[in-house]
Amino acid sequence: MSTPVPKPSGGPSGGPSGGPVLAAHDLSFRWPDGSPVFDGLSIQVPSGRNGLVGTNGSGKSTLLRLLDGTLTPSSGQLIRPERVARLRQDLVLNAHAPVEEVLGVAAVRSALRAIEAGDVDERHFDTVGDRWDVDDRLAGVLDRLRLPADVLDRRLGELSGGEAVRVALAGRLLDEPEVLLLDEPTNNLDAEARALVHDIVATWPRTLLVVSHDRELLERVDRIGELTAPHSAGGVRSLRWYGGGWSSYRAQVHAEQQAAEQAVAGARNDVRRQQRDRVDAEQALAQRRRFAAKAYADKREPRAVMKLRKRSAEVSAAKYRATHDDRLAGARQRLEEAERRLRDDVRIRVDLPDTEVPRGREVLTAEGLVLRTGAVVDLDLRGPERVAVRGPNGAGKSTLLHTVVGRLAPSSGQLSVKVPVRLLPQRLALLDPALSIVANARAMAPSAEPNRIRANLARFLFRGDLADRLVGTLSGGELFRATLACLLLTEPAPQLLLLDEPTNNLDLASYDALVSALASYRGALLVATHDEAFLADIGVEREIDLR
Repeated sequence: MSTPVPKPSGGPSGGPSGGPVLAAHDLSFRWPDGSPVFDGLSIQVPSGRNGLVGTNGSGKSTLLRLLDGTLTPSSGQLIRPERVARLRQDLVLNAHAPVEEVLGVAAVRSALRAIEAGDVDERHFDTVGDRWDVDDRLAGVLDRLRLPADVLDRRLGELSGGEAVRVALAGRLLDEPEVLLLDEPTNNLDAEARALVHDIVATWPRTLLVVSHDRELLERVDRIGELTAPHSAGGVRSLRWYGGGWSSYRAQVHAEQQAAEQAVAGARNDVRRQQRDRVDAEQALAQRRRFAAKAYADKREPRAVMKLRKRSAEVSAAKYRATHDDRLAGARQRLEEAERRLRDDVRIRVDLPDTEVPRGREVLTAEGLVLRTGAVVDLDLRGPERVAVRGPNGAGKSTLLHTVVGRLAPSSGQLSVKVPVRLLPQRLALLDPALSIVANARAMAPSAEPNRIRANLARFLFRGDLADRLVGTLSGGELFRATLACLLLTEPAPQLLLLDEPTNNLDLASYDALVSALASYRGALLVATHDEAFLADIGVEREIDLR
């Protein structure tokens, strides 16, 4: 049963202005094995275009599945309109599905064809309902998403990843939902397809909630909600809204962090002051006890009077201590509260001198290199250059990177790599999940001193016991950071680093970790990505285009 939902408030960061369209009250959800995702979550999603961000594992995709009814909450209440549609991430699981079915028009178009052929069975008219114009609407949506008409005759598994996402998005547009939920809609899309999705988000006329790490896309929303994990095991996840797109969100977070750092510094000073006062108080009490003991020994007053004074002094001392203890406890509590406002996504600061390549030194040459895709590559890469590999999906960007590291053989031509090279693939399968992070790092740098390995892992935020965690137990963001650390710390140090769509599926903290690590990398980079903001952030100098 639905209950009224309190009106949302934007708070100091400038939150939502429209009333809630989706809402959850005291929502809890556990997987069948009993592991909790949400416990007592209360949120409101206002009308308009909304972005949703948060670290990997914070529950963003699970929340979308709850909001569209795919998952059922363990307890609590959900309030949503009747027509809610979600664009899923796991489209490949339906590879055998006809495109017509993915679009949700197979039955209607079949009924229309039967009616046009003279079949007046009532079931056909019931199937069509009021969708007599489905072919015209379908043609318009396919054209908007640059999909050919013959895509309707194919199966999802026959399409490229980018085409599959566009087909699924076309189906959601045909639904005309009151609320559209998008889960990482630009993953695996080339630049043209990304631009189409950006346009759809920017012009969406109803309510939209999009989970994305795509900063260009997030610039096109009205507000961004940040889903945060609890600070303690018994805590509750929360959703906080920030007005404006990505740039505005980051500016507000930066201002908050500056204020939090100042609050932490002030609280720490207060703790130190209260600790000093506590020590001074004990010294004062000790001095009083010495005076009292001397007076008692000298018998300056009757014993009964001195005993009364002693009891009074003990009561006074207890109150004195209690006052200072309360002040110190209060200062510590204020420090803990201030520290909770600080974020955990500390930037990586690591020195990688062994990756350095002198400017002008030859790193890689490719002459008339013909890839398996048929693309021809001519490339002369020198010194610490940073080069982007461009081209639509299927052009051979990943094929080029795998050819450079020797995993694929070229069809013909010449390829020469003059320095140690490593590849960060799209699928993070470099580390052994049964081993710890430090054990994986040792396997990739067998001659390195154990203390040096641990010191370097600490710079990638795996400090102390964290480095002993099994890789198979890591979250997505932690696995990415561990893979990046082991890759950059390997022996011999990579002086040519290949990145294959490195920002796909990265949460924002992992993105920042990648950018800050690459700021310390002194070798050459060859990067295949559609992420324009990432290329700007890492200082790409030139590009090659595979067509």
